[in-house]
Amino acid sequence: MSTPSAAPSLVYAYAATPPAPALDHVLPALTGVAGRPVDLLALTDPGHGPAAAFAVSDVPRSEWDEEALKVRFEDLDWLEETARAHHRVIEGLAAHTTVLPLRLATLYADRASALAALRHHGQALATGLARLSAHTEYGVKLYVRPAAAADPGATPPPAAGAAASKPGAGRAYLEARRAQQHARDDHYAQARTAADRIAALAAPHTADHVRHPAQSGPLTASGAGENVLNDAYLVPDAEAEAFREAVRSAVRGLSGVRLELTGPWAPYSFAAPPPPPTAAAP
Repeated sequence: MSTPSAAPSLVYAYAATPPAPALDHVLPALTGVAGRPVDLLALTDPGHGPAAAFAVSDVPRSEWDEEALKVRFEDLDWLEETARAHHRVIEGLAAHTTVLPLRLATLYADRASALAALRHHGQALATGLARLSAHTEYGVKLYVRPAAAADPGATPPPAAGAAASKPGAGRAYLEARRAQQHARDDHYAQARTAADRIAALAAPHTADHVRHPAQSGPLTASGAGENVLNDAYLVPDAEAEAFREAVRSAVRGLSGVRLELTGPWAPYSFAAPPPPPTAAAP
């Protein structure tokens, strides 16, 4: 009686790394997307040294091909779970070696296709890994604090022809509104000052800098203020403490802004892997 063949699979790639022996004890402890084990895929053919490898998992083709992903990417719970697993693998690797993170749901038709990508882009991957070695990413966000609201006890100006309920109530209301606008303008001016200071003070301690779009929407609607700066810095590990102190010092004395400094992270903002030469089959 013949044994049924394994279900067709695709290869999910998390990151490029140097094929370091230090990862031998790390990989068995990692759990990838959909609970799949993680292993390292590296070139072994003559003429291609082991400059880079892919951390990968085999995933069922029926659940990860192009048609399946069109549906799954509409499922926010699935998307969050997958993104967390993707990030968890990358962070687990980054704790032990240099990583060049790949975008979420980077898939290859099979292991031969993944190896072809390593062969085709090996030099670019090796160059990227060398650039990122002993560096980590830090996030720097600035928020403009909300200006104090106008006095809620003040009465708005009366409509034309109507008598004010209190003498001078309209004037008090307008003065409160002007004070609020003045405070708001002052906070934005402080944010510009803080951004300029950060750029100047951080530069000596960083290797690269990326400006992301400011965030908006529900994630920033928690009363923290408006996000006006959303930057990422690539920082040499030896400069990390000096960088953090420089950024924090840039906002001292500026009460109208709030700083959010995060990291260290794997260098997501500074990884620009080339597209795979063979896309996953639909």
